[in-house]
Amino acid sequence: MPSSLLDSNGLRKLPRTFYARGTLQVAEDLLGTLLVHRINGVSRVGRIVEVEAYLGAHDLAAHSSKGMTKRTQVMFGPPGFSYVYLIYGMHHCMNVVTEPEGHGAAVLIRALEPVQHVCGNTRGPGILCKAMGIDLRLNAHDLESDDFYIAAPIAKKSFSIVRRPRIGVAYAGEWATQPLRFYIDGSDFISRK
Repeated sequence: MPSSLLDSNGLRKLPRTFYARGTLQVAEDLLGTLLVHRINGVSRVGRIVEVEAYLGAHDLAAHSSKGMTKRTQVMFGPPGFSYVYLIYGMHHCMNVVTEPEGHGAAVLIRALEPVQHVCGNTRGPGILCKAMGIDLRLNAHDLESDDFYIAAPIAKKSFSIVRRPRIGVAYAGEWATQPLRFYIDGSDFISRK
């Protein structure tokens, strides 16, 4: 493994090839991994326990369904970058860009289990961003960087994955009922059953 993919705590960063796959596979494989944000030399670490998949421009719930805009440009860019946006003028949401360049797909991080130096509620995309110190400055950030990335779990734990419809996308017609939300069965940290 390249030393550039090991952080100072010995965590193994996920390589770009992890993200350059089908969005559904990436979404499921993100469960149990570790989101890391280093702020002033302190690593905030949370275990990803819930995600939602957004499959590209044909998915009417995806921001990319309106085409490439200044806001969504990162979704169409190379995989392995963060897509951070603001909702309701006050909550940040963090996504991971997936699939080959030009596809417009991403996975929303919906909930985390706090692991290290994370204070506050992490059961929802906006509040987990607050707890992790994630805001618009991290939009289009390379997830192979040293200060904001996703790492493989230290020890692989087995778990079952629950699939449910996404939350808050009723406007998307038939896409609102698709089972594109994934979470770790039995986790106490998911945003909603």
